[in-house]
Amino acid sequence: MGWFSRKSEKEKLQDQYKKLVDEAYKLSHSDRKASDLKTAEADALIKRIEAMD
Repeated sequence: MGWFSRKSEKEKLQDQYKKLVDEAYKLSHSDRKASDLKTAEADALIKRIEAMD
């Protein structure tokens, strides 16, 4: 049923990517520099995810 299935490494990275993008969006309203740093982290992470394919 999937209740006890473990997430793959790719799924974990995708979740982390989504979290970083959300944080970057929230920070974009108040702290542009911090938002840019979060966006850069997310970009590096998405490249890692794409390399897994």
